[in-house]
Amino acid sequence: MSHEVFLSHSHVDKVFADAICHWLEAADIRCWVAPRDIRPSEDWAEAIINAIDHSKVLLLVFSSSSNSSPQVRREVERAVNKGLHVLPFRIENVPLSKSLEYFISTQHWLDAIDGGLESHLGELRDCVGALLGRSAQHAAPSVPAALPTAAPVGVALPSEQLERLSSVLARFIGPIAGHMVRRAAAPGRSAQEVVDALAFELDDEGERRQFLAQCGAVLR
Repeated sequence: MSHEVFLSHSHVDKVFADAICHWLEAADIRCWVAPRDIRPSEDWAEAIINAIDHSKVLLLVFSSSSNSSPQVRREVERAVNKGLHVLPFRIENVPLSKSLEYFISTQHWLDAIDGGLESHLGELRDCVGALLGRSAQHAAPSVPAALPTAAPVGVALPSEQLERLSSVLARFIGPIAGHMVRRAAAPGRSAQEVVDALAFELDDEGERRQFLAQCGAVLR
């Protein structure tokens, strides 16, 4: 059976992921969740990539465990790269790691840290349905039909200059470079301010110096 939602979670939070999956599938929203949907003989990494390829929404069960999980970070990165909607569902009140902040807008997620999980599942179902373009047949009147829209990221530099910056940054951080450049190019920022903001994201001092040196030609 085809699926629409990829459930990304830490194995520590499997009980939450299973409850969310059950709730969404009861509303005819088919989910893909590991390990349930990985066949015994199937390569784990290949199964995850194939599942993301065929999904429309990545639903992240956000907790301290998933916040620090390299596997979750890779799943979110792949989802963003492939243009999926990413919807974090926070079950624990912890600060967002820088690794995930690359991809996730804090204006575009749901909280389930107050009250029981079940009290938030109806809103989650309706938000996922809205992202899939469905009418909220089961929505209570007080539940918003759609998620708030994140403020658009403005561009302060010409597109060709942004592309060159993305190309330089990609040598250090890979395919997420374009996303990072678009986030850094906020209205009112000069080209040098954008480059400085991007350099700050590199943890290694040597790589930071190399990046700044290579950006010199881009800024000319």
